[in-house]
Amino acid sequence: KGSVARKTKETDIEVEINLDGEGKQEIDTGIGFLNHMFSAFSKHGRFDLRLRCKGDLEIDDHHTAEDCALALGQAFDKALGDRKDIRRFGHAYCPLDEALSRAVVDISSRPSAHIELGLTREKIGELSCEMIPHVMESFASEARITLHVDCLKGKNDHHRAESAFKALGVALRQAVSYDANAGVPSTKGVLA
Repeated sequence: KGSVARKTKETDIEVEINLDGEGKQEIDTGIGFLNHMFSAFSKHGRFDLRLRCKGDLEIDDHHTAEDCALALGQAFDKALGDRKDIRRFGHAYCPLDEALSRAVVDISSRPSAHIELGLTREKIGELSCEMIPHVMESFASEARITLHVDCLKGKNDHHRAESAFKALGVALRQAVSYDANAGVPSTKGVLA
């Protein structure tokens, strides 16, 4: 489990994640579509997630979306602990109707994110489409993981984004899965 409280002049966030969960969630970011994406991530990753944010939505969605992802990444990093006895790598393909996304992750302690979703709308609900890949990038940065997410096909931006978050959850579920023989899964002998 990992938890973070993060308070700035722009946002006030509390997040708690249990990587050995069932996909239970209590999510209120103030942005409906962002709630929906975190819910898909939690459900399909089987991560229990509690996330609450009060943000400066009177300005726009940027601070709230980014800060929620940063705090979630920090909590995820804490939940990983010493990164021992995990599979480390994970990948998944997840469809949603006509959309198909692929996520590949490495619990490497080296943050890197490469996100290509091909979204064309300005917004989905109250979430700017430019923020959707930025949310994943911000999460990867603070979780200290390498992340590649690509939407391979699809016409509907809602479906493209949701299939990407589902794939991310499934790939991370695989990567954090217990492996009794892994020890520290690195030839260096350390993931730090």
